[in-house]
Amino acid sequence: ALGKGSDLEKAFATVALVYNNYADPEGKLSKAETKSLLQTQFWHFIQGQENKPKYQEIISSLDEESENKIDFEDFMILLVSLTLMSDLLQEIKNVKTTK
Repeated sequence: ALGKGSDLEKAFATVALVYNNYADPEGKLSKAETKSLLQTQFWHFIQGQENKPKYQEIISSLDEESENKIDFEDFMILLVSLTLMSDLLQEIKNVKTTK
């Protein structure tokens, strides 16, 4: 559907597809499933972040036993939060493109 979409549109469509592949029939993820998804699909962004207090806070909240599930909106907020604190983001910012 996004064959002619922009790179940014395709990136968000990919996030939605990956999320939907992990989500339950109600379109939500358990906290354990969310943690697993992040560790398998977002590894390069979270690698090396283990000692940062905000990262520990986010992961600790996913480790808590709770019936609360995460919807797509909360998942996107989580991704943005993890991306903003990532060392990889700084590396990406330092790359100069030739466009």
